[in-house]
Order: sequence, then structure tokens, then C-alpha cells
Amino acid sequence: MPASYAYLGPEGTFTEVALRTLPEAATRELIPYVSVQSALDAVRAGEAEAAFVPIENSVEGGITTTLDELVAGAPLMIYREVLLSITFALLVRPGTKLSDIKTVSAHPAAQPQVRNWLKKHLPDAHWESAASNADAARLVQEGQYDAAFAGEFAAARYGLEALETGIHDAENAQTRFVLVGRPARPAAPTGADKTSVVLWQRDDHPGGLRDLLGEFATRGINLMLLQSRPTGAGIGNYCFCIDAEGHISDRRVAEALMGLKRICLQVRYLGSYPRADMQPGDVQPPRLGTSDDEFVAAADWVARCQDGRF
Repeated sequence: MPASYAYLGPEGTFTEVALRTLPEAATRELIPYVSVQSALDAVRAGEAEAAFVPIENSVEGGITTTLDELVAGAPLMIYREVLLSITFALLVRPGTKLSDIKTVSAHPAAQPQVRNWLKKHLPDAHWESAASNADAARLVQEGQYDAAFAGEFAAARYGLEALETGIHDAENAQTRFVLVGRPARPAAPTGADKTSVVLWQRDDHPGGLRDLLGEFATRGINLMLLQSRPTGAGIGNYCFCIDAEGHISDRRVAEALMGLKRICLQVRYLGSYPRADMQPGDVQPPRLGTSDDEFVAAADWVARCQDGRF
């Protein structure tokens, strides 16, 4: 397997900045790809050891391009996550004034994060989406657009200047990125972990989503992401992308996954990995009897009953 990481490029993206916070990135060749799909496909094809891509932001929630790529195609697995605080700069060719800007560009996920600023300062500017914020900067450099919302650090890379900095509609906005590889044994639990899965219902019926969520709720497992995505099988057909606190080696998480496997048409396990904030989370309130010790004790009691040792 090549000692390289693919990432959403080109050079100068927030994705690259977040990737370089991983210690192991210093020992890998970092290869930019034009899209999330092509970065993940490089892993599937064995051209890269892993891919690093955005998956969620605190303003709009899950990034659908990444979620859909993890839902479809050959299975992949999440191994790490990184949180990066995001503020944008308005990058322009030297000499451009605010009154000169008629077109702006950025990644679609950036638009909800700068919408109010854009309405206030550039209400007549036409928005054009780009494959990434850095790619938008490249297109400005080439003269296709007047301005790009990107990281201030991308200005020098593309021969641009930051006309405005510190742009954000929401304070403390963050984007979550994940390191994705081919399926393998998950890392050992740290006590501050997250487990990601995709669930497909057997059929559409009243209370169907409640049944799925009940497998987590009855075991005291908190959910950190719940997002529906269309399956492509017609209107009303959805699968559910879920992040839950805990690790698959935790007894309560393993039992929840077993319960889901029994009632779902399909369950895709996307991995158990350390939380970026390293917060253990409140996943086992003692009053609910959902600690791992209580699950083990209950299983031991059933085994003793089966052996006539109760």
C-alpha cells in the first residue's frame, strides 16, 4: 500500500490544513485530489493508504457529498477525526475593490457560513460553486471569478490578496474532517470514542425510525449525528447516517449494533475511533443500568441460569 494520504485539494484547502495537524501526516506523501469522490476512490483502488475529507460542519451539519460516498460503493472505514475552527477570507486579484466584485465562488459548504456577510456586503454578487475553497481561489487567479471565500493562508499560494478577513456568520464555526481507509480492525478504545454506522430499514412503517433509535436509547447511548440520505430507490426511501458515543468493543455499543443488525435490512459499520475533543461523554447513566459492568453482569447471570447455577 502506498505511504500516501489523498485529500480534497488542490493545495491550500482547509482540508490540507486539518490533515497536517495529524502527526502521521509528516511521514506520508500528501496528494491533492479534485473531489471527495476521487480521494476516496484512490483508497478503494489501492492508490493511497487513506483519504482525508470533510464530513460535517457546525452550521449545516453533515456534508452530503462525503456521507453519500461512504454510503455507496465498496466499504471504507473511519480511523481518525479532526476538528478545525473555520473563518473565511475574501480573496481577490491584487487591485480589486469590493465594488468590482460581481461573481464569488467557494465550496457549497461554505455558502451557509458566509450567507449573511454576503447579503450585507455583496448583495448583487453572483455565487458560483467550486470543488473546494482552494479551487475557487485558483479560478479567481485564472480570472474566471472576481473573488473566492477561502482560508487566508491560500492567498499567497494563488497570488491573491485578502480583501476581507475573519468572515463568518456563526461564532466558533467548526468543520469535522475524517481519515478514511480500507476496512480493518478498529483501534483500541480510548474511553472517548465515537462509532459511525449507516442503517437501512426493511420497510417504511410508522415508528420505524423510533425502532432504530430505540436500540441506542435503551442502552444509554447518546447520538452525535443523525442524518437521512436518499437511497436512490425512489421518493421516501432513505438510509440513516449515525454517529454514536462509544466504541464497538463497549458491551452496550456492541449489543446495540447486534440489535440493529437483527431489525435492519442492512447495517454498514463505518468504524470506531477517538473523538477529536477527547471528551468521554455521558453514555452510561447508572440509573439506566447501562454501564459495561452491568451488561457483563447481566450476561453472566443469563449464562448461570442456562447452566442451572442461579
